[in-house]
Formats: sequence, C-alpha cells, structure tokens
Amino acid sequence: MLEQCEKCAGCNSYFRNLRNNVSEYKISKHLERDIENYQDIINKIISCSSADFFELHKFEEKIGDASIFRAKINKIHIVYAVDNKKLIFLRAFKNFKEYKKFLEDKKEIREMIKAFT
Repeated sequence: MLEQCEKCAGCNSYFRNLRNNVSEYKISKHLERDIENYQDIINKIISCSSADFFELHKFEEKIGDASIFRAKINKIHIVYAVDNKKLIFLRAFKNFKEYKKFLEDKKEIREMIKAFT
C-alpha cells in the first residue's frame, strides 16, 4: 500500500483520489531501459515530491479502465497509468515527438497495462 500523500503542487484531485486507492506499483522493463535513475524518479512520483518536476500527475486520457498520466523532469516525459488499484510505470521519453507517438498507440498501451493486471 502506498502512503497517503499531502496535496502536492502538481497533484490534481483526480489523481489524488486514484492514488489513495493504489495498493501497489509496477515498473515495466521498457521504463527500466529508458532511464538510468528510474527508481529515484519513481520514488519522487510516488511520494508526490513535485520540487524537481516541471509537470507532475498531468492527466492525459483514459484508455479502457486505465487513467494515463505524465510527469516531466529534466526534459524526460514519464508515462504511467493507474488501473485496478495499481500504479504502472510504462515508459520514459527524452523526445516529445516520441512521447506523443507512444500516446497515439492505444493498443500498445493497453497491452502493457494488461501484462500487469
């Protein structure tokens, strides 16, 4: 179970409500390969530590039952989903165009999420 968090600067009420029901988090192999210090960044996202982020918990869209969010730190876009009480870290992109292309591939995102449910 994730600890309850105080309202952070980037935390909207929609993410906070979902986050309060999250019981575990998962990290995709893609994300582990995408960025070197992934665990440090993930810990900051989980703890709602917004000091280092340009954006944190920005809602992107719903894909099926999953809500897709983005965090941006040092020009890196981290994409994560909340689905069935799980926080799933999907990918990280240094290039905005690649990030947008990833968001357009709903089938790939659904398959990545399904692998953790």
